[in-house]
Amino acid sequence: MPKKDKYALGEKLQKITLDFLELLITASNKSKDKKYPFMELASTKLEVLKITIRLSHEVKAIPTSKYHSLEERLQEIGRMLGGWINSIKTP
Repeated sequence: MPKKDKYALGEKLQKITLDFLELLITASNKSKDKKYPFMELASTKLEVLKITIRLSHEVKAIPTSKYHSLEERLQEIGRMLGGWINSIKTP
């Protein structure tokens, strides 16, 4: 990431990612009936992360190859998170 973007977008990406991980860890340590609110917040954080990465690509802070790699990984994480949320919602 270029130096001019490292402190603004780079730090924002780090914060969002750490918040996302914290929510996942918190949810994994809760009982099944208390996981859902944390999973919903994690889903929201994931969407914010996707948008921030897209913005980083649009301002040329992330090369296209790196962007595509990140997007593929985020899509897979989104599918796994969605599956986890659905498993919690079903009795």
